[in-house]
Amino acid sequence: MTKPKPDNRADNVERLQESIQNTLQNLHEGEEYLDEHAAELSGEEQRQVAAKNERRRESIEGFREEVKDEARARRNK
Repeated sequence: MTKPKPDNRADNVERLQESIQNTLQNLHEGEEYLDEHAAELSGEEQRQVAAKNERRRESIEGFREEVKDEARARRNK
């Protein structure tokens, strides 16, 4: 049986911020795609891209909350 890795939170904020940036970039690309290709996409495809972008917005909010939690944890050490 392998031993689980210890919880190393030292770089969590940096990793979360990178995830936020990547997700923001994907969100913007999705929005640009919809803007540029809306006439070529079916209604279902447009809804799928829009739904995915909404999930991205929710993820970004979750990441931001985690960054706040990590910042509080660092202050309380």
